[in-house]
Amino acid sequence: MKLLFQGGHVVSASGVSRMDVLVEDELVAAVAPTLSCPDATVVDVTGKLLFPGFLDAHTHFDLDVANTTTADDFQTGTRAAVRGGTTTIIDFACPNKGETLAYGLKLWHEKADGKSACDYGFHMTIDDWNAGIRREIPDMIAAGIPTFKMYMTYPAMMIGDRDLYCALVELKKFNAFAGVHCENAGVIDALIAEKLEKGETAPSSHPATRPNALEAEAVGSLLRMAQVADAPVMIVHLSTKEALEEVRAARARGQTVYVETCPQYLLLDRSRYENEDYSMAARYVCAPPLREREDQDALWKALSDGTIQTISTDHCSFTLAQKDAGRGDFTRIPGGLPGVETRGILLYSEGVAKGRISAPQMCALLSETPAKLYGAFPKKGILAPGSDADIVVLDPDAQGRITAADQAANVDYSPYEGFITQGKIDQVYLRGHLTVDKGEILGAPRGKYLFRKC
Repeated sequence: MKLLFQGGHVVSASGVSRMDVLVEDELVAAVAPTLSCPDATVVDVTGKLLFPGFLDAHTHFDLDVANTTTADDFQTGTRAAVRGGTTTIIDFACPNKGETLAYGLKLWHEKADGKSACDYGFHMTIDDWNAGIRREIPDMIAAGIPTFKMYMTYPAMMIGDRDLYCALVELKKFNAFAGVHCENAGVIDALIAEKLEKGETAPSSHPATRPNALEAEAVGSLLRMAQVADAPVMIVHLSTKEALEEVRAARARGQTVYVETCPQYLLLDRSRYENEDYSMAARYVCAPPLREREDQDALWKALSDGTIQTISTDHCSFTLAQKDAGRGDFTRIPGGLPGVETRGILLYSEGVAKGRISAPQMCALLSETPAKLYGAFPKKGILAPGSDADIVVLDPDAQGRITAADQAANVDYSPYEGFITQGKIDQVYLRGHLTVDKGEILGAPRGKYLFRKC
């Protein structure tokens, strides 16, 4: 099978160029200003932008949490992903405390294998630290998992300072690193107790119990531990201007710190929790919570100046019926938002089209940089000879509208309901196979496990 994309503009992290792209046997065979191949099927992409397939390195599919299970499993979640131009996701294998990493990896393969509409990999969650877990680290790396996850909050998953530090030291030995969820669990618990004692149980209490300062404090604490360990670290879903200052201070000390944020922290704000309609407010409960407009402004600036390296979604979806579990007690609302389907077009529309970032910066944030950080480059993240032919064809002149009725995700609302988008994704190719055409998902699942390297 040969495809020749003619007339389009190829986007990379270094620029936008008028290029043709030849695809053969699932790979990019050539990229040049003018290409000819008599036995190839020509795909006319005149006036369109050709992005490398987007990589979302932070999803939660088929996850048991808060006495329920996420609405999206690997079948529905990856269909939503690829429809939005994401051709690779990295989910989190999550063994429970007391279970082995090998058990967690086996379980997540059972959840994903043969069901995924896009390519997929796993981070490994570490919620215990002992001699057995330490011995499993090289086994995980040998299985294609060079990245890990730790939590500084949530009793079922959090790991204490001593164990977090020891894990950072061990991961560094293998040139691996961890992403960390940074919030101060103890003070959050105290603030929650205060709210419940006062009878303030509505969703509006959620952001008040997880203020900016508690994210910044946890980020600062983690980065000091990483400084002593002399280890790199990723701050996942960073949401506040104060946390950005902690990152800048650590980098000024010479530390290697990577930062991820998410579309919800760029485009939605705390006022969403003030709606008196419980259902309208509860759907936005996530951790960290939505912040203030000034935090949004700081995050956009940090994207533009390179302080933030990547944008993932933290896609963790629940139906409105599942969110209803928190009526009368906001702590029982399962936390998380859908977003894997809308990330790409929202970043183009709200970022590139509005001049906040450039198209090459968007490519770096969604494709090239995460592929490099997570051990998938140059197989993923770039349109160059030898790379996987994961191609997003984006029409910059078209307009769209985001609605819950028009989505593949298995959830009955969209956090971005009614957003008008400048730009629209025409087609998505996964390893050269047309997988999405004008919003329609085609064929059986083609996703393959992505073996990644340190």
